[in-house]
Formats: sequence, C-alpha cells, structure tokens
Amino acid sequence: MSPTSATTTVMDSLMPTEINVITLNCWGLKFISKWRNERLVEIGKRIATVDPVPQIVGLQECWTQQDYQCIRKETKDILPYGKFYHSGIFGGGLAILSKWPIEESSMVRYPLNGRPTAFFRGDWYVGKGVACARIRYGAGLKDVVEVFTTHLHAPYEKEPNDSYICHRTAQAWEIAKLMRGAAERGHLVLGLGDFNMIPMSLAHKLLSTHAPVRDIWMLLHPDCSLGAAEDPVEKARRRPIPTADINILENGATCDSVLNTWRWNKGQQRLVGLNKPTIEVPGDRIDIRAKRLDYIFASTAFDPTRPEQGGWIVKTAKVGMLYRHPDLGCSLSDHFSVECTLIHTRAIEEEGSSNQDEDLAVDRGAFLQSPATSEFRTHHSQLNHTSPSYLPVAIYDEILAMIKKYQLRERMQRRLRLSHFVGSVFISIGCFIAVWWSPRNFVAFILMLLSTLGLFAGVIDGLIGGLFVGSEIRALKEFEWEISNARAAAGGEPNVLQELGVKDW
Repeated sequence: MSPTSATTTVMDSLMPTEINVITLNCWGLKFISKWRNERLVEIGKRIATVDPVPQIVGLQECWTQQDYQCIRKETKDILPYGKFYHSGIFGGGLAILSKWPIEESSMVRYPLNGRPTAFFRGDWYVGKGVACARIRYGAGLKDVVEVFTTHLHAPYEKEPNDSYICHRTAQAWEIAKLMRGAAERGHLVLGLGDFNMIPMSLAHKLLSTHAPVRDIWMLLHPDCSLGAAEDPVEKARRRPIPTADINILENGATCDSVLNTWRWNKGQQRLVGLNKPTIEVPGDRIDIRAKRLDYIFASTAFDPTRPEQGGWIVKTAKVGMLYRHPDLGCSLSDHFSVECTLIHTRAIEEEGSSNQDEDLAVDRGAFLQSPATSEFRTHHSQLNHTSPSYLPVAIYDEILAMIKKYQLRERMQRRLRLSHFVGSVFISIGCFIAVWWSPRNFVAFILMLLSTLGLFAGVIDGLIGGLFVGSEIRALKEFEWEISNARAAAGGEPNVLQELGVKDW
C-alpha cells in the first residue's frame, strides 16, 4: 500500500460519525452586563464539561478579547481551534470554536444594520454581520463544514410594529444566500446564532426556504410554539399556557424563561448574589413570556446523484446551559443555549449491519425492536426532506410592501435632516450678523453659543441624512430587487425586471 493510500485510510478511520454543536448568546456587554467576567469564565468551564463533548461552538455577545481568551483557556483541550471576529467600532461579539482546524474565515457585514442615531441601542456601532468559518473534519474533498454564526438586529417592539423588522429580514436574506452558496459547494452547512426572530416569521421563512437548511428544533418538534404564550400568533392557536419544563423540552425556548434569573424583576434579582441561597424555580411554573430566539440550522450535505455517500441527519436537540453560577447563583447568560448532535447515516448503516441477526429476530417476532434502532431508522427520511424552492407569492408581496413603507420613512427622514442642516446654516449666519448689533457682551456670547451648537447639530444631521440614509436607501433598493426577482421566479415570470434608479435628493 502506498503512503498516500495509507494516510487516506487512517484519515477515513478518524472521520467523525457524529458532530456535536452548541450555540450560545453569552450576554457579555462590557460595563453593562452584571458579573460579566465571572459568568463567561463559568460558561467556558461548562462548555468544557458538557456531555456530549462539543466539536463546534458558536458564541454571540462575547465582546471582549479578555472574555474570549477566558473561554478559550477553559476549552482549549477539547476545542483547540478558535476565531474571534472583529467588526464595526466596538466589535461584532462573534466567535467560533472548533475541534478541527479552521481553513479560512471571513466576517461579512450586513448592508442594513440599524441607524447611527440609535446610539443607545448600539446595533449600528458593533457592525453586525456573519462570522464565517470553513472547517475541515476529514481528508475528502467535501469533508468540510462551513459554519456561519450571527446575531441579527434586536427587536425593540413586537412584530409587525417593530421599526427594525426590515433590517432583520434583510439580514436573514443575506445569511440565507451565504448558506445556500456553501451547500451548493457540497459542504455541510451550520447556521448558528441569536436570530432574534420567532419561528415562521418572515425572516424564518426566508432562511428555511432560500437556503437548503433545516431548523433542527422544528424538524424534531414540528408542533413547537411559534412565539411566547402572550403573543397573538400563539394565542390564535388556542393552546394551554405552557410550563417552564414544556417550554424547555418541547418549545425550545431560550429567552425570557422564568428559569432565567436575568429575566426576573429587580426585586427578585436582588435576592441573587454572592453568599446568598440559590433560588430554585419549579418546572411546573407557568411561563407566559418564554420564546425561541436562538437557532441551529443544518444541511444534510446529501448528494442525490451519489446516495451511497449518505449524509448528516439530526439525532438530538436540546436547550442547554440551564446551570446557575456556583458562587453567584445567577444564570450564566440571559439566554440559554441550543445544543444538537448530527449523525452521519453511515454510522447508522454500520450499526444496522452489526445488528443483522437482531433484526432477523425482530422480523420473526422473537422480541421487540429497541427504541434506539427504531429512532435511527426513521431519521433516514431526513435525507429526503425538501422544502419548496420559493415562498408563496403573497409572502414576497408582504416583504416588498414592508420595504416600500420603510423607504418612504427613510426618504422623509433624509429630507428632514437635510432641511435641518440648511436651516442651521442660515440661523448660524443670522446669529453672526446679530452679534454686530449686540447691546451687551453676554448677548453676543449667547448668540455665538447658539450659532456654534446649532451649526454643529445641523452638520451632524446633514451628514447622517446625506451619507448614511443615502447608503441605507441604496441597500434597500438592492434588497428590493432581489426579493422582486425571487417573486418573479416564484410566479413563473421571466427573471428580468426593470430597474428603477434611486433619486439622489
């Protein structure tokens, strides 16, 4: 046997048959998140000891190098490779940890990502986007998993009144394109993160349809909730209000759970801290606000032209990181994690061949089949799981109407800001002229102060209206064209659409 063949044989024998994945929003806001360092160190320890041992971890809101290095220190034995992603003014807060080498990585910024005027929210300043990593787990040409972790724009109001729903939907469209490209290269695809969306929202529908990936929780729990029990979409289903346990085990709720100490009221939170008794919340407590915002999307990497190669299917999925900090008694983050195990069908086939005698006895009725074998066999149907290539035309029309509404708002904002700039220039000149006839020195000082402050505010508003809003409108036009193109294809129309230019002023 040649050395090359021997090496290939060794690599094939080391090929993983299961991949364990974790995604977690760490809530590591510097100067804002309480007990940040203590919690993130403990998160690292928990990742290192979790069962089953993870091979790929996606982190969000890990904002500082210090916190990232603390987690790396605790997990380096099981996850020796990692990448902290830099973006925006304050950083994107994204990181990927891996058991296998990261061959290449990139940080893709979202074209639509909040507004600079909303400085108290920070989404624009952190430069949100998609952290991409290409990870090789075997020697084969296609033995690659492409990992995408992200944190979409936060919803500050409930849909459909959320003023940033257009940005978040556009961001879901962008990551869907990235995942589709990776899947078309024949690679396994993982989309991890805090998507800040509820199941079957516009963003969720775009991701599930325009990328060949599956929401792993909904795949195993198709009847899970579509939002919090208090949300209209869930009230319309007329289901009983779930308990905390049901939300964790069946609905996959990762945010706003009564089990999470950071979602308690201020009075309750004061009972948590160093040297204070741990407060346990019973699992049968009614949980009306909990919802699922964190997701793992996965492809199968199955090639229908080469079915003998098999593919990856979802074995298990659970909500994790439910632990409390051992000393502080608080939850480790304001989100829980999502954890899943993917298994390759060749592992099931090997188990099936080794249990051939047992299967023969099952067929003859000698004894009942084990639940595990039965469960694995039903999973083969996941390889045949296909979603429509396009959404219903009405969904695209809804998205286009949303874009139009937002465009009108932004054009009005631009006119107002530019008008403010022009007005501030004239007021400033008027104040300078008025100084010549000022009867008192303090009056001249007040006029000069008003002129300076007014012109400064006007220039800032003018820059935002002329530069930022102009950039945003152009990004909206790109998003509009792409959605219109998808709508045309969904309706069986030619994919050639008239392009309307952007009116500059």
